Amino acid sequence: MVKTAKAPQGTDDFDSAATRLYSLDALRGFDMFWIMGAEEIFHGMARATNSPFWNALSLQFTHPDWNGFHAYDMIFPLFLFMAGVSAPFSIGRALEQGKSREQLLWRVIKRAFILVLLGVIANNGLKIQPIADIRFPSVLGRIGIAYMFANIIYLYAKEWAQIAWFCFFIIGYYLLLKFTSAPGFPHGDLTPQGNFASYIDRTILPGHLYVPYPNTKINMHDPEGLFSTIPAISTGLLGILTGSQLKRPGLAQGKKALRLAIAGIIFIILAQVWNLDFPINKNLWSSSFVLQVGGISLLLMALFYYIIDVLGYKKWAFFFKVVGMNSILIYLSGHFISWGFTNRGFFQWLGQLVGNPYNVVVMAITFVLIKWLFLYYLYQKKTFLRV
Repeated sequence: MVKTAKAPQGTDDFDSAATRLYSLDALRGFDMFWIMGAEEIFHGMARATNSPFWNALSLQFTHPDWNGFHAYDMIFPLFLFMAGVSAPFSIGRALEQGKSREQLLWRVIKRAFILVLLGVIANNGLKIQPIADIRFPSVLGRIGIAYMFANIIYLYAKEWAQIAWFCFFIIGYYLLLKFTSAPGFPHGDLTPQGNFASYIDRTILPGHLYVPYPNTKINMHDPEGLFSTIPAISTGLLGILTGSQLKRPGLAQGKKALRLAIAGIIFIILAQVWNLDFPINKNLWSSSFVLQVGGISLLLMALFYYIIDVLGYKKWAFFFKVVGMNSILIYLSGHFISWGFTNRGFFQWLGQLVGNPYNVVVMAITFVLIKWLFLYYLYQKKTFLRV
């Protein structure tokens, strides 16, 4: 729902208490900044200059076809990680205030359902069509489901058990994919056609998946499929464990940031080792991918927390906080607002003055600016989309 508040409070996705950390809103805004159009700035520079430097940066703002890792692969899991970080500040606070676990359980389930529904709408729009033409898996759907299971574990399990569940999901997923496969493929096949996760999705999910077999309309794979949501629960759990560390009393803030940074480095090293046997793969949300993005998320959270909440340097992050306070709204807005039309209406003259080849870069910058001004207006009006 959309709720107007008298003071900047909860973001779109979680409770008002969830954003007590300025750094959490800023990091969420930094994350969303790259998919609200900023990546086109780098693509535009690459096209305009055709230099190796800009081409290399531009490549980082694409997804690998299958195995491998680019910086752009961080956006989705970082958002899910931050959803977990907010839990100890929102759900944990509600528990401290006397809310029952059953009350909070139903609130978590309701939010998961809303996110899944919003994901279906984002994929397909508001129109009547055959089930076979509907794509049910989605980014928001995976966030909702992984958020729900991670928070149920948080509600009913102690911290040591949360760590155990984190390990269980990624190790269990690894064993399933290494010792099973789609029918007709050797065990451990990790190709789009042969891996067990995609096979299960093809078998049980209604509608269509995102990736068809080449030159056919037959489903093959979906990067937000149901089965590969299992390890994504660990991404949410890692965020919850991080939030619990940040909330822990009696520990100096600087030490909290240091612990997160050390853990992040360890995770990245473990990811590289696991990558030798179970490749880093966003499409499958492989266990090595969970460790890779988890490590980078920990490092980013440590950096933002240390600079903003420990050292107190906040002004530079206001630009990102404005985005972070309405992140799901700006994510969904492109499905209902023609931002390109708006951008051309206000700034096409500027692109014409600049001319080829840098007009595409200028228009990419103004595209982001238009969206930010819209979010800044909502921020000034204290209007935030909360699910």
